[in-house]
Amino acid sequence: MLTSLPNLLTLGRILAIPALIILLYMNEPGTRWAALVLYILACATDWLDGKLARSMGEVSPLGRFLDPIADKLLVAAIIIMLVALSDISGVSLLAAIVILCREILVSGLREYLAELRVPMPVSRLAKWKTMVQMTALGVLILGPAGPALLMLPLVGDVLLWIAAVLTLITGYDYLMRGIAHMKAH
Repeated sequence: MLTSLPNLLTLGRILAIPALIILLYMNEPGTRWAALVLYILACATDWLDGKLARSMGEVSPLGRFLDPIADKLLVAAIIIMLVALSDISGVSLLAAIVILCREILVSGLREYLAELRVPMPVSRLAKWKTMVQMTALGVLILGPAGPALLMLPLVGDVLLWIAAVLTLITGYDYLMRGIAHMKAH
């Protein structure tokens, strides 16, 4: 049901993306801080919508469909904006590309396996990857607007590379599991 609280939270995450893009595009210290706050709220809904859906018994096909799409749209939009603003640049572009390619790969794999009625549950390591990735992007959003002493651009780049390594590991794991199911069918 579209109007259930968990689904509304997921839709809210999707609707936050244009506001995040505008705030980042403005690229002022105040708008960077506002973007960070909005991004943190969007990330919190990622955790909260699933928890509420399970606790309220409102897990729905629509929610299972929308939630990963909302996550991938949010990540892709933020990465593209950070690249456009040169907050992700140089060799760190490779980390961003790895992250985006894995998201596309896993989405396609899940879609294919769904047709076979094969579930592809999220692994514990993939949850860690998501947490590191969300943290990296949050640090990079604030980046130049944060206190210089914290070296946020450097910290964000390091976290982005850690997320990229975890992305490669979890992407490979999902791919191998998916291929095993494909061979069985």
